[in-house]
Amino acid sequence: MSKKVKDFESFGQFNVVVFGGDGDLAFRKIYPALFHRMLDGQIEESFNLVAVIRKEPNIELLRQKVRQFLYSADGKPASDKQWEGFNKAISWIQAESAEVVHYAKLFSFLSQFPDYRTIFYFSTPSSAFGAISKALKACGLINEQSKVVLEKPLGNNLASSNQINTEIRQAFAEHQVYRIDHYLGKETVQNLMVLRFANNLFQRTWDSASIDNIQITVSESLGVEQRAVYYDQSGALLDMVQNHLLQLLCLVAMEPPHVLAADEVRNEKLKVLKALRPMTGDSVLTDTVKGQYTRGNVQGVQVNSYLEDIGKYQSKTETFVAIRAYIDNFRWKNVPFYLRTGKRMKKRYSEIVINFKEMEHNIFPAKEKLNNNKLIIRLQPEERIELIQMTKIPGPGGYRYKPIALSLDYMDSFKERLPEAYERLLIDVIRGNQTLFMRHDELQAAWQWIETLTESWKQSQQANILYEAGTWGPGDTILNPGTSWITKSWRD
Repeated sequence: MSKKVKDFESFGQFNVVVFGGDGDLAFRKIYPALFHRMLDGQIEESFNLVAVIRKEPNIELLRQKVRQFLYSADGKPASDKQWEGFNKAISWIQAESAEVVHYAKLFSFLSQFPDYRTIFYFSTPSSAFGAISKALKACGLINEQSKVVLEKPLGNNLASSNQINTEIRQAFAEHQVYRIDHYLGKETVQNLMVLRFANNLFQRTWDSASIDNIQITVSESLGVEQRAVYYDQSGALLDMVQNHLLQLLCLVAMEPPHVLAADEVRNEKLKVLKALRPMTGDSVLTDTVKGQYTRGNVQGVQVNSYLEDIGKYQSKTETFVAIRAYIDNFRWKNVPFYLRTGKRMKKRYSEIVINFKEMEHNIFPAKEKLNNNKLIIRLQPEERIELIQMTKIPGPGGYRYKPIALSLDYMDSFKERLPEAYERLLIDVIRGNQTLFMRHDELQAAWQWIETLTESWKQSQQANILYEAGTWGPGDTILNPGTSWITKSWRD
């Protein structure tokens, strides 16, 4: 397989063992991520991809399914040569359950490569993590060079999360554990630290003296699809806020680490989580709103309600949540952080908006409103950064002005294909860089804050507000007077 000229180090002689190797995540994300890193030459061909599955493997059908998700850099299906180079690295191994007797084939295979480092990827329900770890340890398959990647959800409350961690830690040390959040692999998210800590323009204005509010939106136009059972147990709060949105909040709000190293960055994120103001029975009524979608029209398509989608007409699960959060420290005193996420909303997009304060005095004779500056960080569907500023309208009509966007669009500015989030994160696992992965004490702090919210919901008996599918949901009720969702007013 030909390789591109590259400006990064390459890696070889390692195993990636994927438990749940015939699952949707493996086909859609994990295998394509490794394939693209191999095409770019960052992964050498001296590696093994071991897919562990519970059923007797039909090798030909599994290969066909893997290949249908593989595309070259130009968006075309993988060529025969590209596919053959990747396929020869894949092995399919059956293990009916997480017991030592069923891991004999895996042990036999890995024993052929004593010098290879092994990454165990747990793409299974978290309830299986402990049993898999125990069996791997009993088989002698874990050593100091081993690493384990854990997919969310890591429990459904603080107690279950701690239990999972206890089981994992009986086999792996903390420095071997990589709790993955694919949002942190996005280019614009990683650029947040460069934007903040490499540009004096923002470093000196990134606090309560200059910023009015910060908004983080993860809007989904889809419903629950094939995740109805899981979603009805978790809801929008646990599915999205507890992990993705809180991690984005941490990167926006954290103090500068003294060096860009994993524990230094995670120490600062932990401080943010611990400084989040706890919810109470009173504050939860004014600082949060939760909702559930009804029938509606999403981008021209009539869709059912959540209750119809899951077939449980008494469900109280929220499909939308908006939160006004505060961080009680010097930098962010009294700055509201607005978090919003939901299913069946008007559009699919994820965005962070830094909403700066308005000018204190307008010197221009027109006396038209001076719109405040906004820094908009778009995470999906495209990756883009925009700085909204006031600019004079050309012409002899005096000082007329309007807001315009200074834009950095990654697709326009960097012509090469942008690696997907899983590609970056898997390379970090191979490299041994834990900066973008949650440490256990971070996870604990996130759960502790989330549980002040869930307990307050129970105490106040806060009900869902019904919202029509294809709308923005009921998030306006938590906004301070004079504030609006910037993404809503800027483009729609």
